[in-house]
Amino acid sequence: MLKNIPSIFTPELIKILMEMGHGDELVLADGNYPCNGHPSRVVRCDGHGIPELLDAIMKFMPLDSYVEHPTVLMEVLPNDPYVPVIWDTYRKIIGEYEENGAREEAINKYDFYKRGAQAYAVVTTSEKAMYANIILKKGVVR
Repeated sequence: MLKNIPSIFTPELIKILMEMGHGDELVLADGNYPCNGHPSRVVRCDGHGIPELLDAIMKFMPLDSYVEHPTVLMEVLPNDPYVPVIWDTYRKIIGEYEENGAREEAINKYDFYKRGAQAYAVVTTSEKAMYANIILKKGVVR
């Protein structure tokens, strides 16, 4: 047991966060995320939602300040009336840790899956909110 490590972190997640370098991307995936969007590294965080996990990660991982959009969201499909209110939760959480806020962009669902498959790792969750997937690009510690 270690002190001051959030209990939501699994040993595998701590290892991946430590291994990641500047520019590497981490996907926080909702419960509906397909396996074809996974790289070879997958961490399961069953029973947890993305907001609680995002808050724990943001305490340790800086976002990339050298890119315009260090956070990427999955765009709502055309003709889908759903409004992803969870995005406001993400902005609030990231804003607590990042001086410039989330600075996000939303990309097409299928482009998101392709990008997710190229990420350093995917963290699967039990998040039930629609369009809740988010990609975080790791920055440097100053």
